[in-house]
Amino acid sequence: MYAVTDSAPLTLACHPQTPSQSIREIDVVVEEAIGGLMLTFCLVGDLTSLSIPETRPPQSADDLWRYTCFEAFVMAGEGPEYREFNFSPSGEWAAYAFRYYRDAEELENKLAPGIVVRRTMDRLELDAEISRNFLPQGGPLRLGLSAVVEDTDGVLSYWALRHPPGKPDFHHIDAFALQLGTVLNA
Repeated sequence: MYAVTDSAPLTLACHPQTPSQSIREIDVVVEEAIGGLMLTFCLVGDLTSLSIPETRPPQSADDLWRYTCFEAFVMAGEGPEYREFNFSPSGEWAAYAFRYYRDAEELENKLAPGIVVRRTMDRLELDAEISRNFLPQGGPLRLGLSAVVEDTDGVLSYWALRHPPGKPDFHHIDAFALQLGTVLNA
């Protein structure tokens, strides 16, 4: 289990069944703030070989995980309830509440997460701010950090802080590998 003690980047690992030759690394910086969480995802690689969604008006959208997007799964204590947040480089997002493993309902998006995207020749960065009002209640937070990256041929690679055994599964309890140091929603 990782613990956030400062804003040092955490490196996501590519799932062994979904290798990518175009990506050198994906790092995430997690910062706890009074208002919630700030996540900065940084993908470094050959962006010309990746399918990165075009900018769209900021809005909630489903199925973002079918394309290039960054994700955070957040659980209070030992769960079983958790939240899933998807952040697309397009500026779109999705948020879901789960009662237990993969039993979802859409989370009301009254307050959109703040998303800022920056892109250079070999770097894609996405900042996402999650309001504490959207975080699960009831204990110290555990996070699963992940990314789905589509290449220009439509092939997906799956990245996570920790992969459970078997096929890629960001919802698995073993993927919640980051323990935050405080209870943000107390």
